[in-house]
Amino acid sequence: MIKLFNTLSKNVEVFKPIDEVVKIYCCGVTVYDLCHLGHARSYISWDVLRRFLIYKNYKVKFVQNFTDIDDKILKRAREENCSMQEVSQKNIIEFHKDMDSLGIMRPDSMPTATNSILSIVELIKILESKGYAYSVDGDVYYSVLKNKNYGQLSNQNIQEQNVNQQGRISVTEKSKKEAPQDFALWKNAKANEPSFNSPWGQGRPGWHIECSAMVKDELGETIDIHLGGSDLIFPHHENEIAQSESANNKKLANYWLHNGMVNVNGQKMSKSLKNFTTIRDLLESGTSPMALRYFVLTVNYRKPLDFTDEALKSASEAWKNINVALSFFDFTKKENLSIEVNETNEFVEETYKDMINYEISQKKIKFTNALNNDLNTAGAIAIIYELAKPLKNFINQFQRIKNLEINTNEKFHLRETLKTLEELTDVLGLKKEAIIIENKINEDQIQSLINKRLLAKKEKDYAEADKIRNSLKEKGVELIDQSPELTTWVRI
Repeated sequence: MIKLFNTLSKNVEVFKPIDEVVKIYCCGVTVYDLCHLGHARSYISWDVLRRFLIYKNYKVKFVQNFTDIDDKILKRAREENCSMQEVSQKNIIEFHKDMDSLGIMRPDSMPTATNSILSIVELIKILESKGYAYSVDGDVYYSVLKNKNYGQLSNQNIQEQNVNQQGRISVTEKSKKEAPQDFALWKNAKANEPSFNSPWGQGRPGWHIECSAMVKDELGETIDIHLGGSDLIFPHHENEIAQSESANNKKLANYWLHNGMVNVNGQKMSKSLKNFTTIRDLLESGTSPMALRYFVLTVNYRKPLDFTDEALKSASEAWKNINVALSFFDFTKKENLSIEVNETNEFVEETYKDMINYEISQKKIKFTNALNNDLNTAGAIAIIYELAKPLKNFINQFQRIKNLEINTNEKFHLRETLKTLEELTDVLGLKKEAIIIENKINEDQIQSLINKRLLAKKEKDYAEADKIRNSLKEKGVELIDQSPELTTWVRI
């Protein structure tokens, strides 16, 4: 059974869907700029949740919105001397490029705020008719103090809440509100800004109301899972609950999942600290998409994730080993080596077959149990690494030994291991990447450098020894120290 940490209850709970289709809503991006590492962390995590549910034979409807009208978008439009729509559409296209490169499945539906205006207006009208909303000079606000359950998600005392955590409230807006905690549902139109018709005059929706309207439109009044970053717990998700549950008299979501924040070298990622990194910049600097994905999955989704050069390098090396294993056929097909069993004249020993099938079934169970345990992706990756190891070892042998013989039992083991590795990496969204190695060094040169390294180690010049090892690795050669006097190598 799947167990998930529910922010609403503050407990790990057994997941029980409402009906045969699991309904999931994920808060999307405000499309004013390229996506950053925080977005990568969030959407990779939720992609694994979705993939795992599908792997467990659940039907899933996954909805993720775009906020395409916002002060940040309007500011960018003025800076670029173009329309709000042009800024939004450009960044929606770039969003898809980034998410596609990271292997993130596209949502089943991606509604936008500007296409949901009628639903937003209707929802505000319901709240106003029930006494939860009030209008002032074309603005409409939600009256927080009229909701006795307000604060249930963030567990904050209303009087102590940071009402402007997201920095979206103006001085004028504060003066119009009956209470500081009240938040905007509809904003009166400003000069030279896009606006829409409403019973309160021309204007545009507040930030929070759009998600409440889109959840109801796309998935209904009560959904299974609501997703987002932990920075959205308050005020955004708290306000969503207040709006939706006041209007519908029903629970908005049974499970609330939030991912931890991203740090860079131990500091919060922000433009002011000049450590703000986009997904595009990172990938263009040489980090492969799957190495980035692998790195994100090495840490539980609820914990903070610290991006450092060392951590990314380590993840890249670890992913490289798995990628080599996934590329098994790319290596063996060049030499016409097949691991298919010819049923007419080759037989796998039954006891051996049973042993391998049992070992693989146990790995699958451990993999599934890890993800059942609140998406323990680090535990799942440990099983992936176990599966990759014999495949990579065989490739190393295959490259070193000419005319390597392989018996039928070994063929069966390799084939079943590779099949399982492909199956389980797909659950994590890890896809084989092309391996391009330019071997600009021959065997005599390799042996010469090995001899120099052995001499350096004998003379305790370990810096030189490490330098030679790293130099060979950059050329696609991995050294294997068999003993103080013997070092072998493989091409990687």
